[in-house]
Amino acid sequence: MTDIAWIDVTLASARPKALGALLRYFRDLDIAEEAFQEACLRAIRTWPDKGPPRDPTAWLIFVGRNSGIDAVRKRSKTQALPDEELISDTGDAESDIADRLDDSNYRDDILRLLFICCHPDLPATQQIALALRIVSGLSVQQIARAFLVGESAMEQRITRAKARVAKAGVPFETPDAQERAERLSIVSTMIYLVFNEGYSQADPKHDACAFSDEAIRLARLLLRIFPGEPELMGLLALMLLQISRRQARFNGENDIVLLEDQDRSLWNRELINEALALLDKAIRHRQPGPYQLQAAIAALHSRARRAEDTDWEEIELLYRALERVQASPVITLNRAVAVSKLRGPEEALALVETLGEKLDGYFYYHGLRGGLLKQLGRAREAHAAFDRAIALAHSAAEAAHIRQQIDSLAHAAQPAVK
Repeated sequence: MTDIAWIDVTLASARPKALGALLRYFRDLDIAEEAFQEACLRAIRTWPDKGPPRDPTAWLIFVGRNSGIDAVRKRSKTQALPDEELISDTGDAESDIADRLDDSNYRDDILRLLFICCHPDLPATQQIALALRIVSGLSVQQIARAFLVGESAMEQRITRAKARVAKAGVPFETPDAQERAERLSIVSTMIYLVFNEGYSQADPKHDACAFSDEAIRLARLLLRIFPGEPELMGLLALMLLQISRRQARFNGENDIVLLEDQDRSLWNRELINEALALLDKAIRHRQPGPYQLQAAIAALHSRARRAEDTDWEEIELLYRALERVQASPVITLNRAVAVSKLRGPEEALALVETLGEKLDGYFYYHGLRGGLLKQLGRAREAHAAFDRAIALAHSAAEAAHIRQQIDSLAHAAQPAVK
């Protein structure tokens, strides 16, 4: 690995911990971000000649902190500076910071940084954009390209998100155990949003595809900090199981390939095995949660060598358990798929029809309803459901898949040629 490549990897790896510590110190997101950027620039200038520091993260915090103080001093001479003893580093300051990194404070620094990005005042799109910019360090240009919006529009979106967070105020005190658990839950939701933004992309060359890998990296980071959290294990296991099918989810024309039709030899067994081990470890904690249950459902699909080997009875039971801990019409809709496999499309359709009021604007509701009507030979109603689904499609791949279903209805209606 070249010097530049090594430095790039090191800076990306150190970013959450260093930026989180600088945020705690300055309590201002913009100042902390600028200080970290300045420290990175100095690292690029000095590390190739002088060699890497003993602890790169501590070095970045130390240099960034002093850089930030200089910047604050230049901006406002009337603003009181921190105590001189905090500014002056007369000893082995890097070692001092390294020692503090060993303390539990840095866990809260990273959690606070992630929590800021998923502030409840922000819509999901701004949460994702802010996390990718602040925590992952992606450029505005990269994020804009992934979201298919202009760079200036994305810049404004991130700026508005930062302003809203600053206005709302962020607690900097160390959270107690209950608050930390609540923060972890919110942060997990944000990470899963980032993951799905990438996972839904059909084109493997699309910039957003990298979001899935970034979400997995963030989950691994969190799990290293909180190794005893079974829901974090479940979240990581779920994402690994889903991403293990990446090569089989779309064909060469980027058309969707349904799970039951996928070539399972293309599934990544290494990722599956890692996920199954994680899930087993999580279950031993005997604290079931939504991510563990979803991962358990995904694991049953992964364990089936053929589609017909799928344990649909167990999957339906797991969906019922999921409904108890996290009631949602979307979960019930997913359970309807298991019902159709076990007891046929008529019973599944009866369950789906109860969800119409809540899921009328949901693509998958109309797609599944159309499929069930099609199986029951109710072509006209199926066509109407597919028309509704195609109007709600989020991607070209989803629209193309529904178009194939409509075409198959027309083909079935044609009289056989003798």
